Amino acid sequence: MKARVTVTLKSGVLDPQGKAILHALAALGFGGVEDVRQGKLIELELDQSDPDKARAEVEAMCEKLLANTVIENYRVEIGG
Repeated sequence: MKARVTVTLKSGVLDPQGKAILHALAALGFGGVEDVRQGKLIELELDQSDPDKARAEVEAMCEKLLANTVIENYRVEIGG
């Protein structure tokens, strides 16, 4: 079963990488972009057939390793 985790910074947390992307886009002529927040995507292949158990397992992974829950939010998608 596949799992996809999207990790993003919580609102209010400074995002210097997002600001760098915003300035680079403006320099390339994409001036209509008002803000950029960057994050990361983690794809996992799990040896699990029960979607509820898979979600619980991946959420535990996020809490322990994949996301810094002090400054980051995460979203888990389970499928296939």
